[in-house]
Amino acid sequence: MTNAQRILTVLADPTRREIFERLGRSPRAVGELARGLPVSRPAVSQHLKALKSAGLVTARAQGTRRVYRIDPAGLSEIRRWLDQLSDGQLEVFQREADREES
Repeated sequence: MTNAQRILTVLADPTRREIFERLGRSPRAVGELARGLPVSRPAVSQHLKALKSAGLVTARAQGTRRVYRIDPAGLSEIRRWLDQLSDGQLEVFQREADREES
């Protein structure tokens, strides 16, 4: 499984996507992330563990709590994958345009 596939698999879960989107707005601790979610704090911790293992978030100790934030390297991985897709589509379009000119 490629890194992009692993990332997409992790983000396929709606709760993980919500957590990831919340972290996109600002770094947060588990308790802050759990507020308003339909899952427990331990479940949020498990989701964060999956996001972290996919390279999408990092954690830093801040006093007695851990603050999570999006890892730019994980976002770069997604961007690279999307760029490859769009580059491939541009090549297909160019070939079709060249074929129609002929």
